[in-house]
Amino acid sequence: MSTTTGPTTGTATPYDLAYDGAAMLGRQLRRVRNNPGLLILTQTMPVTMLLFFGYVFGSALAMPGAEYRSYLVPGLLVATAANGIMTGMFQAAQDTHRGVTDRLRTLPVSRAAVPLGQSVADVLVTAAGTVPFLLVGLAVGWRVEGSAPGVAAAVGLLLLFRFATTWIGIFLGLLTRNEEAAGQLGGATFVLPLLSNAYIPAEGLPGWLRTVAEWNPISAVTTALRDLFGNAPVPEGAAWPVAHPVAGSLAWCAVLLAVFVPLAVRRYAHGER
Repeated sequence: MSTTTGPTTGTATPYDLAYDGAAMLGRQLRRVRNNPGLLILTQTMPVTMLLFFGYVFGSALAMPGAEYRSYLVPGLLVATAANGIMTGMFQAAQDTHRGVTDRLRTLPVSRAAVPLGQSVADVLVTAAGTVPFLLVGLAVGWRVEGSAPGVAAAVGLLLLFRFATTWIGIFLGLLTRNEEAAGQLGGATFVLPLLSNAYIPAEGLPGWLRTVAEWNPISAVTTALRDLFGNAPVPEGAAWPVAHPVAGSLAWCAVLLAVFVPLAVRRYAHGER
């Protein structure tokens, strides 16, 4: 690890941050490897939801079953990415509650390296878990109708959103400092995709609820993925983030990172002070 920065003094150089961040990334990946039960649960849950929503809700909506499943796959991808709040919160709170964060804080490690390593590891695990989900999506009727650059842009946007939501979770986990409380609070994030267009079109919602749904970052990213994958057109008359989904998604990610990266790093560096 770098020896140029202390736990409370000094400014890390980009090299320090990269070196220390790589070490923390390795720690997080070993942590995932040593907890296969949690990994299996987080990877199978989206597949279970795809089968449940796709066949149960699909039969109750105006869209035919296969068409709804094509509509649903991008929404579930983004809903899963939003779960970065829950996983980031739980892991950060667990480390804090068990005293790991306090021990890491005494080491000569860049202040941003620990949360950065956690967030990058989370993105890598998410990327790996996306592959089996997409294979199941193909098996139930989802198809990619967009171009190869569009698909690459969709995947990149999805992982960027996961990266941003993980920083939200890290900050909240450092704030709660208790893994039980973080688990309960993290479970509440399940409602966020319900207040979006991830599962159903927002056009049919009441006026005020449609406004809430369309200004939900999940709706912008979901619409962007549907457009880039070629699964559904951009709806007309929607709020700006949904009417311009790629730009809206990038704007939301930039805002979330600009707010929560400094908050998480400052909270990690200073602890309870």
